[in-house]
Amino acid sequence: MMTKILRDLVQRAESWPQNAQEELAQLALEIEAELKAGYYRATPDDLLGIDRGLHDADEGKFASEEQVEAVFAKHKRI
Repeated sequence: MMTKILRDLVQRAESWPQNAQEELAQLALEIEAELKAGYYRATPDDLLGIDRGLHDADEGKFASEEQVEAVFAKHKRI
């Protein structure tokens, strides 16, 4: 059964330009293929990105939770 959100989106998409409709259809086909496969297979580019992220984490290149909270506190508007 189609959800109301999806049904409404599909109806609105009928008025979109053809290239936008094709892009939406392609995304839906990719989701469907992943669901049928039952698992996700990372691409070589995905794996390189994961490796870079893990390396950067090992090098301490990410902000700590305390640093992130300090930035949010500094810019928080009351």
